[in-house]
Amino acid sequence: MYASNLFGMLRTAALATSALLLIAGQARAEQVLLLTTGYSLIAERHELVGDRIRLHASDGGVTELPAVLIASIEERASSAAPAVEVQPTQIADSSSSGIEGIVAAESATNQLHPELLYSVIAAESNFDPKALSSKGAIGLMQLMPETAADLEVNPHDPAENVQGGAQYLRFLLNKYAGSNDQLVRAIAAYNAGPAAVDRYNGIPPFAETQNFVSRVLKRFVALAGSKPR
Repeated sequence: MYASNLFGMLRTAALATSALLLIAGQARAEQVLLLTTGYSLIAERHELVGDRIRLHASDGGVTELPAVLIASIEERASSAAPAVEVQPTQIADSSSSGIEGIVAAESATNQLHPELLYSVIAAESNFDPKALSSKGAIGLMQLMPETAADLEVNPHDPAENVQGGAQYLRFLLNKYAGSNDQLVRAIAAYNAGPAAVDRYNGIPPFAETQNFVSRVLKRFVALAGSKPR
């Protein structure tokens, strides 16, 4: 249902996280961008736009990511070396909590990729419906009580918890629909709140949020790329 834009979302996700995306190009030279996480990216060229790096792929695609994620940039002759494969992330851990049907239903209702919903749940609670954070966040998608109340769901009920989390994630994706990094901002806002994302015009400089975004998007890239279900 969402195959038409999945490739674009995956490319944005891969470039914005520590997952490795090698953009195969026909150019005589390519730029190797080393991320602060130790992974690297390959692009035809880049440009600095404020506090962001704009990457240009050989196929004409353009993606941006925070400049703080780039440790160094080198230029080298283009090679035919194969891309490093991102190993598929298993989702067997989701079966134990019996949420596969719930995720399928809420993904369809809220027009979300199931892989994205699985990835947020994994990062939030590791599929534990009884998870309770030190800040009071509840269940699979770690809904705060006030958020659950606003969404009119019972956060202690797995089905309603995922329903509320999916609705909130769709709200955030709609909010940042005009941004080049829509997916990144939406996931960051799920963790830190939209006010923080708006204040910093992107991922806030919070270690927790930066790690959360990286984990979600890396898993999303692996799941959507491997289609294990």
